[in-house]
Amino acid sequence: MPNPNEDTPSALSQAQQRAVAELLRVAPVADDLARRFQEAGFSLALVGGSVRDALLGRLGNDLDFTTDARPEDVLKIVRPWADAVWEVGIAFGTVGAQKSARVEGADWNFQIEITTYRSEAYDRTSRKPEVSYGDSIEEDLVRRDFTVNAMAVALPEKEFIDPHGGLEDLAARVLRTPGTPEESFSDDPLRMMRAARFAAQLDFEVAPEVVTAMTEMAARIEIVSAERVRDELNKLILSAHPRKGLALLVDTGLAGHVLPELPALRLESDEHHRHKDVYEHTLIVLEQAIELEQNGPDLTLRLAALLHDIGKPRTRRFETDGRVSFHHHEVVGAKMTKKRMTALKYSNELVKDVSRLVELHLRFHGYGTGEWTDSAVRRYVRDAGPLLERLHKLTRSDCTTRNKRKAVALSRAYDGLEERIAQLKDQEELDAIRPDLDGNQIMEILGVGPGPAVGKAYKHMLELRLENGPMEHGAAVAALKEWWAAQG
Repeated sequence: MPNPNEDTPSALSQAQQRAVAELLRVAPVADDLARRFQEAGFSLALVGGSVRDALLGRLGNDLDFTTDARPEDVLKIVRPWADAVWEVGIAFGTVGAQKSARVEGADWNFQIEITTYRSEAYDRTSRKPEVSYGDSIEEDLVRRDFTVNAMAVALPEKEFIDPHGGLEDLAARVLRTPGTPEESFSDDPLRMMRAARFAAQLDFEVAPEVVTAMTEMAARIEIVSAERVRDELNKLILSAHPRKGLALLVDTGLAGHVLPELPALRLESDEHHRHKDVYEHTLIVLEQAIELEQNGPDLTLRLAALLHDIGKPRTRRFETDGRVSFHHHEVVGAKMTKKRMTALKYSNELVKDVSRLVELHLRFHGYGTGEWTDSAVRRYVRDAGPLLERLHKLTRSDCTTRNKRKAVALSRAYDGLEERIAQLKDQEELDAIRPDLDGNQIMEILGVGPGPAVGKAYKHMLELRLENGPMEHGAAVAALKEWWAAQG
């Protein structure tokens, strides 16, 4: 990756060398496809993110191409060549394909998108872009979101096309628009979200004029569908540097339109005055949660970390001793999380999981620092269910105190809880705690049919199981009969 402290010619030279190496690597697929387009009388070029990533030395198996061929012609060329073809984006001039190939001794499965030269713009009252096809690659590149994505490599001759200085901006690690940012964001307001996303993904700076336009045009994002906003937000949150992108959303006012709960945290001091606001605490929690990830980026965990304290503004109370409290903010926050994620069209399962983590993120602290009883451990595990490992990470991440002694004490206390969970798991089936008698057994023992009484009995037996652990069948029957007799 180019170093901004290096002189520009040196940085560009390194980037070009990396690009050549990357393009040679995918040449068996790219050149073969280009020859087929050439034989049909059309041009083909690698474009956008694929060229950018080649220059960064990180080109993967996703390849983006642009062509003067219309979609129906693209289909005729690609169908006999590709392993699979899909037309999901054909209304926008994009044909998708999959092609397997052996590259450098390894089997690769390339995901390919081929888009006809085009220009698109939003009607100010519409959520959908209007698409019209262009006749030149220069016309196509000027409509791209940022200069670092407005470069192309014509194939098969591998001619580098960069009419907007994208290579220099890549070396300087800066995001600019090919035309004016105002025109670009008016054409597609989602590009404002993309600026934040690319800043987070690539660790680039955003040019001042772009930030100014984002700030002045932030309200324009409301014309974009919730699904498209959600997808960009996900990419940002799952990036290597989400703090950078989130801060840009907040600073420009975009977050106020897509995730208003986040900037609202800026107004709140936390109860221990550890940070100037809960917003800063939240970003630290997110970063600490990321450090605990073991199997790649975890959207559920990251969303929970980002949203775990959004209930604080609505629950803030000033106590007589001068302290600030946020009682039950986890419950209020869980409801707010569900509402916001639903508005952003997240799946029901993800909404449920993230909301549950927000609701449970203080559960550990509710037990105090004393010895964990078996009953408390069982209830903790049962309440967390399949989210237990994520809850472990979220709870640990939520410790941002500058008091090292307190931080160590909290960490040790949580170590103790995890040890207790492991011990009980060896003795009991903690992952699937159920009463020692099921519903059918309860009805048979009590001589009753289905109804509310069976549900109450089941709940009572579950409480006994959580409190005392597994019971022998005879003891469970006796306990049930004793409870039943007490019901009158």
